[in-house]
Amino acid sequence: MAKRAERGKAYYMISAVSQKYDIHPQTLRLYEREGLLKPSRTEGNTRLYSEEDLERLETILALTRDLGVNLAGVEIILNMRRKIEEMQHEVNEFMDYVKRELARGIGDWEQRLSTALVKSSPTDLVRHTTDTSDAESSKSRIKSQK
Repeated sequence: MAKRAERGKAYYMISAVSQKYDIHPQTLRLYEREGLLKPSRTEGNTRLYSEEDLERLETILALTRDLGVNLAGVEIILNMRRKIEEMQHEVNEFMDYVKRELARGIGDWEQRLSTALVKSSPTDLVRHTTDTSDAESSKSRIKSQK
């Protein structure tokens, strides 16, 4: 389903976009058919390109014109960029959660651990680091056991 244009935002008709980027209107229609661009529509079904659409178009043109990527490759790259942005958002949310939990303090953790499904004590929450001397001694023990 085509999206509708929102009031108060700047939109460009296909002729203005094709002229601005020196691209044939049929090429813009092709990008839309391939699912690379999704311009909004007026009530009369005229394509309207937003600033976000133009940024996406610039990315598509850079990939095709400058790097020689075909449309299938452009689709893959754009999908991967979208997934990376989603993953980055999830990581940021997780980091915010961790920061909030750390701010609550270890006292709260002791209380939560006492009611956890798997019982644990705060002494079990020890950071484990391995330096190279520990790794070397582990390797030598393994060799001697063989």
